[in-house]
Amino acid sequence: MKAQITTRALIQRINRALAKDGAVLKKARGMQMFASVGEYFIVNITGNYISQQRVDPEKLGRELGIFKPYEKVG
Repeated sequence: MKAQITTRALIQRINRALAKDGAVLKKARGMQMFASVGEYFIVNITGNYISQQRVDPEKLGRELGIFKPYEKVG
């Protein structure tokens, strides 16, 4: 049985990991922003620019090693 975590909890874990590199995962607000960068995107805080668009939080969490195989978003 897989342990469920919320999307919000996953995003918080990701942001703690990305903070070391001066970045943060954001969620698009508004249809224009959504169409431009996707639902989730990464912002480089030090340079104030979007460093990655159309990010899948679950996939990113697994790549960073903070989303374990026995967990699922629910």
